[in-house]
Amino acid sequence: MSVVVYEHPLSPYAQKVKIALEEKGVPFDARMPEAIGSGRTGGEFARANPRGEVPVLLDGGVALFDSSVILAYVEERWPEPALFPADPVARARVRTIEEVMDTHYEANTWALGEIRAFGRATGDRAARLEARAQRELALWHRWLDARLGGAEWFGGERFGAPDLCVAPFVNGAAGWGYPPEPGSALADWHARVNRRQSVANAARAAVEASAASSGAGLDAVRQLLEQGLFKREYRDHRLEWMVKQGGLDIVAEGIEKSNVRFVDPPE
Repeated sequence: MSVVVYEHPLSPYAQKVKIALEEKGVPFDARMPEAIGSGRTGGEFARANPRGEVPVLLDGGVALFDSSVILAYVEERWPEPALFPADPVARARVRTIEEVMDTHYEANTWALGEIRAFGRATGDRAARLEARAQRELALWHRWLDARLGGAEWFGGERFGAPDLCVAPFVNGAAGWGYPPEPGSALADWHARVNRRQSVANAARAAVEASAASSGAGLDAVRQLLEQGLFKREYRDHRLEWMVKQGGLDIVAEGIEKSNVRFVDPPE
């Protein structure tokens, strides 16, 4: 039975999984869940993931969710070529980078989407929130630059798990207009990693999905959002970002309009 990945091209978490599978030469069937974003997904996707979010990986009788869990499974299920280092200290450093990208870094790109794409803030307020996201991204870029330490890849001499954990998120920030600082080691790495076929494929699919959802398509999604028929999931790190940046009433308004959702236990 072939491997199935439930995904959305714009999800950096799903991109991590797709890049890892491509690097290992594992063929997979990429599918988008029905009614994604409605909070009412169903079928095998919903049975596999009570969060109702991508990615989900199906491998025969195995059904997994959470990109970090899936990435660890992929490494053990298909060990060659290895994406994680053998040394336990180096592996712990990979997981640290992954955790930072999945939470602290992603909260900023998520917020930019909430502001620009979904219009949760406008005018001076939107400008203030975006300025804070820009500042935090610049600080995280500095942190990543230090982790890179002048090496070609985050793991040293060869592409690996830390690179695929970073690339989709930095590509997302660059898409909003906030790439790494020109001339920095991170900027050089960013150009280099996007020449890798697996990363380029994921990035191209994201750009195509973004183009397809812009214009009239985005207007339609905004209307669904206003009606509470399209819901954005506020995971813990995203909620924390909005609260600490003074956007608590944005969350409250979203709850009132029923276009903000949180994870519910499975029924």
